[in-house]
Amino acid sequence: MSSASALRRVAALRLASRTAAPKVCVNAGRARSYATQEPDPQLNGYPQLPWIPKGKLPARGWDDMLERRNFGDPLHEQEEVLSMWGPDVPSIDPNVALQRFLIAASIFVAFGFTVKYALTPDPPATRREYPYNGLITELGGLEENKVSYCHSLISRTELSCSSVADCSRLTGKVRKP
Repeated sequence: MSSASALRRVAALRLASRTAAPKVCVNAGRARSYATQEPDPQLNGYPQLPWIPKGKLPARGWDDMLERRNFGDPLHEQEEVLSMWGPDVPSIDPNVALQRFLIAASIFVAFGFTVKYALTPDPPATRREYPYNGLITELGGLEENKVSYCHSLISRTELSCSSVADCSRLTGKVRKP
Protein backbone atom coordinates (compact mmCIF):
# COMPACT_ATOMS: atom_id res chain seq x y z
CA MET A 1 0.00 0.00 0.00
CA SER A 2 1.48 3.31 -0.99
CA SER A 3 1.64 6.30 1.31
CA ALA A 4 -0.59 8.34 -1.00
CA SER A 5 -3.44 5.81 -0.78
CA ALA A 6 -3.01 5.61 2.99
CA LEU A 7 -3.32 9.38 3.23
CA ARG A 8 -6.45 9.29 1.08
CA ARG A 9 -8.02 6.65 3.34
CA VAL A 10 -7.22 8.68 6.47
CA ALA A 11 -8.70 11.81 4.88
CA ALA A 12 -11.83 9.90 3.85
CA LEU A 13 -12.25 8.48 7.37
CA ARG A 14 -11.90 11.95 8.87
CA LEU A 15 -14.48 13.36 6.48
CA ALA A 16 -16.87 10.48 7.22
CA SER A 17 -16.48 10.96 10.97
CA ARG A 18 -17.27 14.66 10.64
CA THR A 19 -20.42 14.19 8.59
CA ALA A 20 -21.68 11.27 10.67
CA ALA A 21 -21.64 13.22 13.94
CA PRO A 22 -25.00 12.99 15.68
CA LYS A 23 -27.14 16.07 15.99
CA VAL A 24 -27.44 17.32 19.54
CA CYS A 25 -30.64 18.89 20.66
CA VAL A 26 -30.28 21.00 23.78
CA ASN A 27 -33.82 20.47 25.01
CA ALA A 28 -34.04 16.71 24.35
CA GLY A 29 -34.27 14.68 27.55
CA ARG A 30 -34.89 17.75 29.70
CA ALA A 31 -38.09 18.58 31.40
CA ARG A 32 -39.44 21.84 30.14
CA SER A 33 -39.06 23.66 33.43
CA TYR A 34 -39.14 27.01 31.71
CA ALA A 35 -42.64 26.29 30.41
CA THR A 36 -44.06 26.30 33.94
CA GLN A 37 -42.75 29.77 34.73
CA GLU A 38 -44.88 32.85 34.45
CA PRO A 39 -44.65 34.12 30.85
CA ASP A 40 -42.68 37.27 30.27
CA PRO A 41 -45.03 39.88 28.75
CA GLN A 42 -42.13 41.50 26.83
CA LEU A 43 -41.47 38.31 24.84
CA ASN A 44 -44.99 38.36 23.33
CA GLY A 45 -45.27 34.60 22.84
CA TYR A 46 -41.55 33.94 22.09
CA PRO A 47 -40.33 30.85 24.00
CA GLN A 48 -38.57 31.47 27.29
CA LEU A 49 -35.37 29.48 26.92
CA PRO A 50 -33.18 28.40 29.86
CA TRP A 51 -30.04 30.34 30.74
CA ILE A 52 -27.34 28.03 29.34
CA PRO A 53 -24.10 29.60 28.08
CA LYS A 54 -22.90 28.12 24.79
CA GLY A 55 -19.43 27.63 26.26
CA LYS A 56 -20.80 24.91 28.56
CA LEU A 57 -22.29 22.87 25.70
CA PRO A 58 -20.33 20.08 23.95
CA ALA A 59 -18.16 21.20 21.05
CA ARG A 60 -19.20 18.61 18.45
CA GLY A 61 -22.47 17.59 16.88
CA TRP A 62 -23.96 20.90 15.80
CA ASP A 63 -25.01 22.20 12.40
CA ASP A 64 -23.13 25.40 13.16
CA MET A 65 -20.15 24.23 15.19
CA LEU A 66 -18.75 27.73 15.61
CA GLU A 67 -21.86 29.03 17.36
CA ARG A 68 -22.82 25.61 18.84
CA ARG A 69 -26.39 25.65 17.59
CA ASN A 70 -28.55 23.81 15.09
CA PHE A 71 -30.26 25.60 12.26
CA GLY A 72 -33.85 26.47 13.09
CA ASP A 73 -33.33 26.53 16.87
CA PRO A 74 -34.83 29.61 18.51
CA LEU A 75 -32.34 32.12 19.85
CA HIS A 76 -32.33 33.14 23.48
CA GLU A 77 -33.47 36.69 24.17
CA GLN A 78 -29.98 37.35 25.66
CA GLU A 79 -28.08 35.53 22.89
CA GLU A 80 -25.32 38.15 22.78
CA VAL A 81 -24.40 37.24 26.37
CA LEU A 82 -24.88 33.48 26.05
CA SER A 83 -23.23 33.03 22.64
CA MET A 84 -19.69 31.82 22.05
CA TRP A 85 -18.65 35.45 21.55
CA GLY A 86 -20.01 36.53 24.92
CA PRO A 87 -18.09 36.59 28.19
CA ASP A 88 -16.39 33.37 29.21
CA VAL A 89 -18.02 31.23 31.84
CA PRO A 90 -15.71 31.06 34.88
CA SER A 91 -14.45 27.53 35.38
CA ILE A 92 -14.24 27.96 39.16
CA ASP A 93 -16.24 29.94 41.70
CA PRO A 94 -14.98 33.54 42.14
CA ASN A 95 -14.60 33.02 45.90
CA VAL A 96 -12.35 30.02 45.30
CA ALA A 97 -10.35 32.02 42.73
CA LEU A 98 -9.87 34.86 45.22
CA GLN A 99 -8.80 32.41 47.89
CA ARG A 100 -6.23 30.80 45.57
CA PHE A 101 -4.93 34.21 44.49
CA LEU A 102 -4.46 35.30 48.11
CA ILE A 103 -2.64 32.05 48.90
CA ALA A 104 -0.31 32.55 45.92
CA ALA A 105 0.32 36.20 46.85
CA SER A 106 1.09 35.30 50.48
CA ILE A 107 3.51 32.59 49.33
CA PHE A 108 5.23 35.15 47.09
CA VAL A 109 5.51 37.68 49.94
CA ALA A 110 6.73 34.99 52.37
CA PHE A 111 9.40 33.97 49.87
CA GLY A 112 10.52 37.61 49.56
CA PHE A 113 10.77 38.04 53.33
CA THR A 114 12.64 34.74 53.60
CA VAL A 115 15.20 35.85 51.03
CA LYS A 116 15.52 39.31 52.58
CA TYR A 117 15.84 38.39 56.24
CA ALA A 118 16.81 34.71 56.51
CA LEU A 119 19.00 34.08 53.47
CA THR A 120 20.86 37.41 53.27
CA PRO A 121 24.15 37.00 55.14
CA ASP A 122 25.33 39.46 57.76
CA PRO A 123 28.05 41.91 56.74
CA PRO A 124 31.53 40.39 57.18
CA ALA A 125 32.65 43.27 59.42
CA THR A 126 30.95 45.26 62.11
CA ARG A 127 30.14 48.86 61.45
CA ARG A 128 32.41 51.45 63.00
CA GLU A 129 31.01 53.10 66.09
CA TYR A 130 32.26 56.44 67.40
CA PRO A 131 31.87 57.72 70.93
CA TYR A 132 29.92 60.84 71.90
CA ASN A 133 26.99 60.28 69.56
CA GLY A 134 29.12 59.57 66.51
CA LEU A 135 31.54 62.52 67.01
CA ILE A 136 28.96 65.04 65.83
CA THR A 137 30.35 67.90 67.89
CA GLU A 138 33.99 66.89 67.26
CA LEU A 139 33.46 67.00 63.49
CA GLY A 140 31.82 70.40 63.64
CA GLY A 141 28.12 69.52 63.98
CA LEU A 142 25.55 68.60 61.38
CA GLU A 143 25.00 72.05 59.87
CA GLU A 144 28.70 72.60 59.18
CA ASN A 145 29.00 69.22 57.41
CA LYS A 146 26.25 70.11 54.93
CA VAL A 147 27.18 71.86 51.70
CA SER A 148 26.22 75.48 51.84
CA TYR A 149 23.50 76.53 49.44
CA CYS A 150 25.39 79.75 48.86
CA HIS A 151 28.52 77.95 47.68
CA SER A 152 26.56 75.72 45.29
CA LEU A 153 24.74 78.78 43.94
CA ILE A 154 28.02 80.63 43.44
CA SER A 155 29.61 77.71 41.59
CA ARG A 156 26.65 77.54 39.21
CA THR A 157 26.33 81.28 38.52
CA GLU A 158 30.02 82.29 38.67
CA LEU A 159 29.30 85.02 41.24
CA SER A 160 31.59 85.89 44.12
CA CYS A 161 30.57 85.75 47.75
CA SER A 162 33.14 87.47 49.87
CA SER A 163 31.14 88.18 52.98
CA VAL A 164 28.27 86.83 55.02
CA ALA A 165 26.10 89.71 53.83
CA ASP A 166 26.66 88.79 50.17
CA CYS A 167 25.78 85.16 50.85
CA SER A 168 22.62 86.06 52.77
CA ARG A 169 21.65 88.46 50.00
CA LEU A 170 22.01 85.68 47.39
CA THR A 171 20.22 82.96 49.33
CA GLY A 172 17.81 84.98 51.40
CA LYS A 173 19.13 83.24 54.54
CA VAL A 174 21.45 84.51 57.21
CA ARG A 175 24.54 82.34 57.40
CA LYS A 176 26.49 81.95 60.58
CA PRO A 177 30.31 82.39 60.25
